[in-house]
Amino acid sequence: MAKPQRTFICQACGHRHSKWAGRCEGCEQWNSLMEELEGSTTPTSQKLNKGTSKTYTRLNDSQPSLHRLTSQIEEFDRVCGSGLVPGSVILLGGDPGIGKSTLLLQVMAKLSTQHHVLYVSGEESIDQIQRRAHRLGLSESPVNLIAETNISNILATLTKDKTIQVVVIDSIQTLFSDSIESSAGTVSQVRLCAHHLITHAKASGLVVILVGHVTKEGTIAGPKVLEHMVDTVLYFEGERGHHFRILRAVKNRYGACNEIGVFDMGPLGLEEVSNPSALFLAGRSDQSDGSTVFAGLEGSRPLLVEIQALVSHCPYGNPRRSVIGWDLGRLNMILAVLETRCGITFANKDVYLNIAGGLKINEPGVDLAAAASLLSALSGIAAPQGAVFCGEIGLSGEIRPTQGMDVRLKEAAKLGFKAAYIPESSKQQLTLFPAELTVYDKQHVRQILDLFVPSNA
Repeated sequence: MAKPQRTFICQACGHRHSKWAGRCEGCEQWNSLMEELEGSTTPTSQKLNKGTSKTYTRLNDSQPSLHRLTSQIEEFDRVCGSGLVPGSVILLGGDPGIGKSTLLLQVMAKLSTQHHVLYVSGEESIDQIQRRAHRLGLSESPVNLIAETNISNILATLTKDKTIQVVVIDSIQTLFSDSIESSAGTVSQVRLCAHHLITHAKASGLVVILVGHVTKEGTIAGPKVLEHMVDTVLYFEGERGHHFRILRAVKNRYGACNEIGVFDMGPLGLEEVSNPSALFLAGRSDQSDGSTVFAGLEGSRPLLVEIQALVSHCPYGNPRRSVIGWDLGRLNMILAVLETRCGITFANKDVYLNIAGGLKINEPGVDLAAAASLLSALSGIAAPQGAVFCGEIGLSGEIRPTQGMDVRLKEAAKLGFKAAYIPESSKQQLTLFPAELTVYDKQHVRQILDLFVPSNA
């Protein structure tokens, strides 16, 4: 029998070390090394078993059509790609207490009306899950429950009961295998348990939904290869001070990426939000300076969001730049462009920018709305009433086009907006836009200065 050797593996990146160190050489994170025991045989000394020849498959060979399992929760099904594909593996991550278990319990309750489902809990007892189901009004749903953390017992259960079509593992970091001498949650345990579940899902056509913990940086804990192994990666986002939650797809082999679903957290669990734009714009005043509306696009869904800015005098000589829901580096770039290309200085001003509602935006098309909010906050003049902004700003101050402009404008017109400030090239590409919407095309960020210059200046 091979003598086990001690290896220290980084829990953040999986880099191996021969001895313990305070800092990982791979990702340079502190206190992330954990000791694990491995066999002393190297891959080069191991002999491969004789393989079996496989038959070829052509690209044009006929394949059976995908039959998706729908949960009847439209926001969840849209993010997954119109439903769950048999044999697929989904990884769901999110902050503690954000509502991951609540969401999946509601999804499983809906699915259980037409399919056999299994909820495997490694963190909560059966009694805790039953109490939550009773609070959500789901106690009569035929959802099968087990509390187990041993991967061998879970696979044996799934092999014995072949009627199970969907299984939830809450969470993957709590599972362990007896074949590895390391604690649950380590890189080796997470990788091996996920491999066994994925292999079983592909062979049996079972839908597996894995719940993953997140680190303080907001990424899913464990090896990065875990996100490569699964078919779909979903993030459940939201701020504790807000009642709505965002389900976002960052990877999907069976649907569109960056698709989002919006839910409202209430006393009876998560409720779907059919019109998220109205939710994000609720309580907004058109007469308030520093506030503009951005015509965004998340996946295939148009979304109108309020951009708020505050510019105040800095008496200490060290102005502060703060942003919530957007990239701080992007804010600094917009400020530099306004100062260099437009002659508007923010050198002695504190600048605060906020995406209302706690939504996080990564789209560059928000640049024009952010610049308009900053100019409005600096001048004290409100943006034109009933106007939306959309466009990317380059370093020379030019306004660049963004995709899906026709969908954005239709959403703005549906919500009663009367004007849209967009790039000139985008207007030229539009063959048809809402008649009730007046479109102002701009080439350079200087052309929106007139909106926020006092009439007596």
